[in-house]
Amino acid sequence: MAEAEAKVQETEAGGKLVRYAAEGGVAVLTLNDPPANTYSYEMMGELDRAILAARMDESVQTIVITGSGEKFFCAGANIAMLQSVTPTFKYYFCLHANETLSRLEQTPKLVIAAINGHCVGGGLEVAMAADIRVARKGAGKMGLPEVSLGVLPGTGGTQRLVRMVGKSRAIELMTTGELFDFERGAELGLVNRVYEAETGEAFMRQVLEYAARFTTPHKAAHAVGRIKRAVQTGAEIPFESALALERELQQQLFQSEDAREGLDAYTAKRKPQFKGR
Repeated sequence: MAEAEAKVQETEAGGKLVRYAAEGGVAVLTLNDPPANTYSYEMMGELDRAILAARMDESVQTIVITGSGEKFFCAGANIAMLQSVTPTFKYYFCLHANETLSRLEQTPKLVIAAINGHCVGGGLEVAMAADIRVARKGAGKMGLPEVSLGVLPGTGGTQRLVRMVGKSRAIELMTTGELFDFERGAELGLVNRVYEAETGEAFMRQVLEYAARFTTPHKAAHAVGRIKRAVQTGAEIPFESALALERELQQQLFQSEDAREGLDAYTAKRKPQFKGR
């Protein structure tokens, strides 16, 4: 995508608290409330709109979510905001945040969380709603320390963590409120890749190179998205229903140009050139 067109998309889809830019099949959503990029209802509203913009833009094949600056990916919900609102507002705030992250999780495009700094509390909950998490080595800590505030991880943390690390380990991590480095996160299965990078800018270059692997012509983007949908949805429904979902998604792909290209390339012993159609 041309630079001018990317800037137009950034203006239309982005906001003050969530920057949006799309180029080369990759949309980058940047949480932008330094220093800690804590989220408020306003930020979640902007994130919701940015997710929808990336979902509806047919040129976007992969989504990257990250934080501004080099110290924080996201430190979770804005505590000062939570102290100043009513219990009813807090409930609806959590409900909306859950809906936003579920929308990210259910969008049939690969989502990569680029963890460029501390990723704690609600920040880790945001990252866990992504499909893949990559982190910058030595850039910060991660964990769910909400117990130290007398509350629980209320934006999907209790449910996504247990599905990633198992019940016993999830309970231990949340009840101790332990913070740990990204290498430990990789051991636990929370982080897929840890990149060494001298600067945040260098880290993002690595992330975008990685994200580009899942776009055309390298990969059949529709197949990537439907693999995601089969896993994310299928894991939450009965096995037989999940198999039926898998068959339906496969049938959609069988009708695509990319499936024909993949089969033709295999037969001809050449590298496929996918077009995302």
